[in-house]
Amino acid sequence: MNDRQRILSLFAGERPDRVPWFGDLAYWASAMEQRGDVPPDWQRTPDYYRFHRELGVGFYLQGYFAFEPHYDDTVQVEETEAEGIRRQRVLTPVGELVAEWRFLPRSAAWAPVQHMIRSRQDLTPLRYWWEHTSFLPAPQEAERRRFWVDDLGLVLCYLPRSPFMELTAVLAGIRTLVDLWVEEPAEFEETLDVLSTAFDRAAEAALNVPADCFMIPENLSSEVVGRRFYERFVQPWERKWVTRLHQAGKPAFIHMDGTLRGLLRPVAETGFDVIEAVTPAPVGDVAIEELRALAGPGPILWGGLPGVYFTSLVSEEEFERHVRHVLQVMVEDRRMVLGVADQVPPDGLLRRVARVVQLVEQYGRYP
Repeated sequence: MNDRQRILSLFAGERPDRVPWFGDLAYWASAMEQRGDVPPDWQRTPDYYRFHRELGVGFYLQGYFAFEPHYDDTVQVEETEAEGIRRQRVLTPVGELVAEWRFLPRSAAWAPVQHMIRSRQDLTPLRYWWEHTSFLPAPQEAERRRFWVDDLGLVLCYLPRSPFMELTAVLAGIRTLVDLWVEEPAEFEETLDVLSTAFDRAAEAALNVPADCFMIPENLSSEVVGRRFYERFVQPWERKWVTRLHQAGKPAFIHMDGTLRGLLRPVAETGFDVIEAVTPAPVGDVAIEELRALAGPGPILWGGLPGVYFTSLVSEEEFERHVRHVLQVMVEDRRMVLGVADQVPPDGLLRRVARVVQLVEQYGRYP
């Protein structure tokens, strides 16, 4: 079987020949581009997909949001980048919003310097912005990559995050969000309602894109968003769109890349087909053997290999032991996908990534 056949058979409730192995290499690849190890924009060329084939890694995630925002004449969005600072400015008749992110060369990542939402005063222009935004499908990337993905895996596209998680992960940060919930509960919930309506439009536009499956890229972690917030503010929006995806005949993924113990069961009960980027102990807070009992029988659990295991910070012996142990659990479970939790980092070792498929072939075959 090829990688695409393996994952589609798992979606169909069948058993492939072995545990599927799908790794997210996008962060690692971006660092390679920044260092000059590969040509600029390498991830948008056929060579990037050949790289997956050479390493024996199934392709599924070079994620993109499958919709385009369009603003009416009363809203201006300006984005600039200079000297390692990325700045976004939103101008509306009722106020402006500004966010700044700084590039960190060592980690090859962008870190927030200033969130867009810092106080109650920012909520009025935020609502205006999204009330005056429409969305169109953005199919170009899915159409471009489909030929290159082929039997290597899946074309996966993003829906929006839930409004609460967009505020948590991008626009405000959890501390500001909690302050607003405590101090301005009515305006806080009004803002979530406005974002929910807008994000519904974005998600509906995305469903017009020819993808194999869709992900809500929540970046959900139990120590940041507890069960109370999840069940009240996050789960209703997710459940609505999981239902809509199933009506469209598409598998529904969630990106849950943090701690698991507090939320794995309610997330599973939301109806997702796949809970992705599942990070077990010793990096996460749940042993690989405990995951199924916590999640219940429904979802495919996708992950198992913490990103740090692909670096020299972990010994070769521990890397081999961990991969073999995870595969033993996955073979017994029969509804798990071996993946990187969350991504191969910038200092990932090529030989480690290449070694995984050898271990899968040796230890990951179903009886």
